[in-house]
Amino acid sequence: MGNKPKIVKTEAAWREQLTPVQYHVAREKGTERAFTGEYWDCKEPGVYRCIGCGEPLFDANAKFDSGCGWPSFTAPLNEEAISETIDTSLNMRRIEVTCSRCDSHLGHVFPDGPAPTGLRYCINSAAVDLKKEK
Repeated sequence: MGNKPKIVKTEAAWREQLTPVQYHVAREKGTERAFTGEYWDCKEPGVYRCIGCGEPLFDANAKFDSGCGWPSFTAPLNEEAISETIDTSLNMRRIEVTCSRCDSHLGHVFPDGPAPTGLRYCINSAAVDLKKEK
C-alpha cells in the first residue's frame, strides 16, 4: 500500500456506493452462493480491483479453476494490497482476506492451491470489479 491513505467511509456512504449484495459481502463479511458470482467462471484478461476503493488486487493471470464456485487466485498482485487475519466464525479456523486500503472483506485464503504458491485465494465476485485489458 505504501503511502496511499486508508479509506474510511460511513455506513451510509458505503450503502450508497455499493449494491445490497456488494455491501453484504464487502462490509458485513458475507459471501455469495457458489457458482452465482459474475466472475467465478470468467477467463478474460485484466486486473481485479476492490469494489470499495478500486485498489488493484489480483491479476487475471493468477486466476485458476479450483472448482469451488468462486474466483480463485494463486497470489495477489502484491502483498501490500491485501490484509490477512484469522477468522474463527462459523466454528471454523480460516484466514480472512481484506483490502488493505478500505478493509472490504474479499474472501479467504486456503493452503490447497496449485504451484507455485500452493495457495487458493477464494474471492467473492461481489467484492471485486474486473478491469478488462484493452
